[in-house]
Amino acid sequence: MNQSDRDFLAGPGPLLLVPDAVLLPEGPADGWAVTIDDGRFEAVGPADELGRAHPQLSAVRLPGHVLMPGFLDAHHHLTQSFGSALAFGEPSEIFRRVWVPLEGALDEEAAYTAAKLAALEAMRGGFTTVTDAGTRAGVDVDVVASAARDAGIRCVLGLVCNDADDADATDRPAVLEQAEKHLARYDGESLIHPSLAVSIPEAATDRTLHATARLAAEAGAVVQIHVNEHLAGVERSLVRHGLRPLEHLHSVGALGPQLLAAHATMLTPRELTLLADTGTAVSYNPVASAWKGNAVAPATAMAERGIRFGLGTDGTRGDGFRLAEAAEFAQRLAYGLATGDSSCGAGWTWLERANRGGADAVGLGARTGTVAQGMAADFLLVDVDTPELALSWDLPWELVRRGNRDQITAVFVAGRLRMWHGRPTEWDGPELVRRATELARAAVARADVTRVHPTSTASRALIRSQDRSTAQ
Repeated sequence: MNQSDRDFLAGPGPLLLVPDAVLLPEGPADGWAVTIDDGRFEAVGPADELGRAHPQLSAVRLPGHVLMPGFLDAHHHLTQSFGSALAFGEPSEIFRRVWVPLEGALDEEAAYTAAKLAALEAMRGGFTTVTDAGTRAGVDVDVVASAARDAGIRCVLGLVCNDADDADATDRPAVLEQAEKHLARYDGESLIHPSLAVSIPEAATDRTLHATARLAAEAGAVVQIHVNEHLAGVERSLVRHGLRPLEHLHSVGALGPQLLAAHATMLTPRELTLLADTGTAVSYNPVASAWKGNAVAPATAMAERGIRFGLGTDGTRGDGFRLAEAAEFAQRLAYGLATGDSSCGAGWTWLERANRGGADAVGLGARTGTVAQGMAADFLLVDVDTPELALSWDLPWELVRRGNRDQITAVFVAGRLRMWHGRPTEWDGPELVRRATELARAAVARADVTRVHPTSTASRALIRSQDRSTAQ
């Protein structure tokens, strides 16, 4: 596609798009098309039928392209983008040593820029929705909303409701009043969807864990909580409550369809049953497990038992295709090889959890995640006329194993063209990156970040120095 195609796709008015295929939940539909109007898919069906039904529309033919749902990131921390590489080589539970001080060093401009930078990376990687688990920066959460809005990405926006360290929390309902206001604040917004968040179960009182679950359920929103992510957290919960974190949440009435449990890497058979029985959703974050976790969530077992889950980056890297591959690859290494499971979800499992399943997990299943009539037009145009994908035998598997963000020609959110060949269409991406570089250096310099490991370059120098000492 050329510049004139881009200009036409970016223009106002309804569209009739005719790619080589449309990726539906049942698989790719060759020769199908879509019409888009007012930010939604107006119709999805065979191209000739849609052409006859809409003679007033000029068909935009997209040879060599598949139209597919955009990826959904079920777990992100948008204001942590300035320090992504600070987590490399670090052991688990880095939030106290890295993320709390880093986010605490962000002023309003830095928080906005960090969030918009994360949104830029996400959209470049094919994500049309990000789920932000709440910022610890000392700014109004609407700063993050503004960044997402201005970037043009859909955002499930968490408000942190921690109150366990608040001596007055049992005497005043301040945190719950703020939660109610947050849920009402974005009512009617097209791109911002409010959510509540608790960092980890021990960060909130039992009263607040129960009350936030009730408020979210009544509002049709989700509560995001990091659950059973690290061994240390599981052991602290056992010492304090005699229950594992997920069991403790169940005991206070916090499990249910409104809960989005982030990570859930360390689950007993009983906890899998609790998830299945209560309809609780999980964000499976395979790259985070590889970079700094204790374990890999048993996602194939979750899929078999009907447990709702999506895929999340945890802010590691914003690339939807690499995330889907990591989701399958981690299951293969952790579980499939030992059991001789050569399928490990058959490809479609991970592709579906990256879009439709992820939308359901974050509370947006009725709005996005699927190419279907009436759904938000959040989608990608993917170039399949490439060495990786042209010889197609099984497109869902190929997208998981061989897809990459370089093949994404266009990203649409709410029916608007937001990215074209990796660049924003409505704002200056390179200028944002330049400003983010300046602000990030200043923020990291003033943050009291504590790292266990040196940089990779310093580590190599140290090893060489030790080798020389040993040789002498």
